[in-house]
Amino acid sequence: MTSRQLIGFLTSAHAGWPEAWRARICLITTLSGMAYALSSHPVLSQNSVTQGNEGASDQQVFNNACRTCHTTKEGDNRQGPNLHGIIGRKAGSLPDYNYSSAMKSAGFVWDKEKLGQFIASPDEVVPGHNMKPYSGLASTDDRSKVIAFLQSASPGQP
Repeated sequence: MTSRQLIGFLTSAHAGWPEAWRARICLITTLSGMAYALSSHPVLSQNSVTQGNEGASDQQVFNNACRTCHTTKEGDNRQGPNLHGIIGRKAGSLPDYNYSSAMKSAGFVWDKEKLGQFIASPDEVVPGHNMKPYSGLASTDDRSKVIAFLQSASPGQP
């Protein structure tokens, strides 16, 4: 008997189960399948960032580490400023985003090196920034992938 046949039998009226039990079995089976599907798909899993998955794409690492607060769409600020054209931009300079005073007065232009340092340890680069609770991305490989994605998502970047 296949799992589909078993589920069909357990949820059918002739199985002798009360209606409420059949509904519960069906719900539990459905939720279990959804949980399995969501946890096993690499795009939906955070494991690629936290475990330094070598096969993760640049965009996938950006999505897992940054997309909760940032986007690369020009003008689309969210909890964090949009990162379109970040390389070559003065820190804290987007006119339509409310940066912390620390970021506004940081006094540098974002380049790959400074961005890598900030992604690794934002408190060391700009003490007093507003990116809490983010404390940095430990993997050098993942930081490189985020920077590569930011470059590719902003045509004309150096």
